[in-house]
Amino acid sequence: MSVRIPTMSVLPPIRRDRIIAQLPQCFCEEAALHTKDGFHTKVKTACQEQRTGTVGRFKISKVIVVGDLAVGKTCLINRFCKDAFDKNYKATIGVDFEMERFEVLGVPFSLQLWDTAGQERFKCIASTYYRGAQIVIIVFDVNDVASFGHTRQWLEDALKENDPTSVQLFLVGTKKDLSSPARYSQIEEDAIKLSQEISAEYWAVSSLTGENVREFFFRVASLAFEANVLAELEKSGLRKIGDIVEINSNSKNPNSASKKKQPNCCQ
Repeated sequence: MSVRIPTMSVLPPIRRDRIIAQLPQCFCEEAALHTKDGFHTKVKTACQEQRTGTVGRFKISKVIVVGDLAVGKTCLINRFCKDAFDKNYKATIGVDFEMERFEVLGVPFSLQLWDTAGQERFKCIASTYYRGAQIVIIVFDVNDVASFGHTRQWLEDALKENDPTSVQLFLVGTKKDLSSPARYSQIEEDAIKLSQEISAEYWAVSSLTGENVREFFFRVASLAFEANVLAELEKSGLRKIGDIVEINSNSKNPNSASKKKQPNCCQ
């Protein structure tokens, strides 16, 4: 199994429609990581002090997308990254990888989107890529009660490889276009309740129509960026943004996981 990992030197320029100047709104106030109207004051101040010397330096957050087979993880990522929808998709084997670049408050920022397999026989392969995630997106089908019931187990598996206190969680219901209002209303109530219990932010999307997909990933990028900058400011005593966005040579390397030997249990 191979994983496509673009290098920093060949990354394309940031698209105009990936520029974030304001904090995007949450989908549901009852289940949001926070409901502030804008970025944290410290983050805005640090970014306002940015100088052209920071150009070419990057800050990256690793995002893992987990959930049952056929809930729409790959379709969700492809709708955002490629603005495409293919109902005849092939199930992900192990993991796949996309790099999506943004500009947040004038600062280059990227999300590593790790699309993991939902099949049980590939679970131990995919789990080797969970380590070092800053964002965990747990996906379920709003029309499939069983997939919703499995979300706690996916969360547990993801947190085994990460520090729960340093991970932001998102619970995403897909295929909203296929659900009737009455049916969706019930699953939303349960999803909001679960999100509150696990401290996750809830979203409902449709990869077919594109409903809420762009808004969701912009929210993920914005909250990830804010958390990263605040963490760096706390560690460094408010050093300038040029140092904040520079990748530390000891940070998680997206290539490192792909070099690991596959566990025998998955053969």
